[in-house]
Amino acid sequence: MAEKVFYGKIENIGGTIKEIGFDNSNRIAIITDSNVAGLYLSACRESLEAEGYRVSSHITPPGETNKNGENYLKLLEEIAAIPLGRTDMILALGGGVVGDLAGFVAATYMRGIKLVQVPTTLLSMVDSSVGGKTGINLSAGKNLAGAFHLPEMTFIDEGTLSTLPNQNLRDGMAEVVKYGVLGDEELFRMVSHMVKESKEHGGDGLEILRGKTEESNQELRKIISRCIDMKTSIVERDLRDQGERNLLNLGHTFGHAIEKLSNYQISHGFAVAKGLSYISHFSQEKGWSKAGTAERIDGLLLDLGFDINTPYSYGELLQTILKDKKRKRNSITLVVPEEIGKAVLKEIALV
Repeated sequence: MAEKVFYGKIENIGGTIKEIGFDNSNRIAIITDSNVAGLYLSACRESLEAEGYRVSSHITPPGETNKNGENYLKLLEEIAAIPLGRTDMILALGGGVVGDLAGFVAATYMRGIKLVQVPTTLLSMVDSSVGGKTGINLSAGKNLAGAFHLPEMTFIDEGTLSTLPNQNLRDGMAEVVKYGVLGDEELFRMVSHMVKESKEHGGDGLEILRGKTEESNQELRKIISRCIDMKTSIVERDLRDQGERNLLNLGHTFGHAIEKLSNYQISHGFAVAKGLSYISHFSQEKGWSKAGTAERIDGLLLDLGFDINTPYSYGELLQTILKDKKRKRNSITLVVPEEIGKAVLKEIALV
């Protein structure tokens, strides 16, 4: 499995899809949300139609709480009514919620049709659009219904980040920090330097993500590609999450619990930042991590503007983790940061 990742402008996506060999006699159903539709749907659709594709658009409400069974079934009914066939394609245009939802539709409609991911947030660019995990939330927890379904390609237009508010940019930076802690100390240092330099000049640490200069665009692509390279390397060795791929859950076990307990009022990236800090201190207290590791992680997260305090007790988190899909009977595998650039898996008892 070698996932194809392309960089370009959304207004040129039709030509790229044609280049990868998708016949223009087929249909493409664009699934997006109402926020993204107003920004990029027209350009995406026009580019596809210019290459001869027959295109339909399907718009869902934005937000994690709408990644649910009701919207999933609604989308299935819509594409079945077209009707979309086995040789046709779904294009997911949006952030992680859209990518997960549309990906699950593609994975299950007619037992699986082609999928293209077009992430429009930093979080989805560096993480959720790559690796083939798709799914929806159940009332019991996040992503409890899902399937593995690799996209034909992931198409990244970094220019979409310029329209995002700071909170969304920070959401993505939580995943970037995760990758640095997980296995790329140079990436961690690169981001730390970027943020420090920004702060020294009165910035907020996020300037590079807004793509104002060619130099910043190159630095941004470097950050994105390092994250994608690490994820694809791990996924290639463990597609179905049976071992090494669990490492990608660094910060997510507690992070998902925080999201669920907040009824998704705390966004994914902010919850991951809290979860990353929590597991770092937990590990350091247990003697599993090198002294000072948690403090270095906290320092970067704070510089990026995160609130790293966890508003729930260990007992509340534990009760939510008991329903986590990663649980194995009475134990769960935690991802423990031994030091910056190295994490390991540890199985611990829950009861």
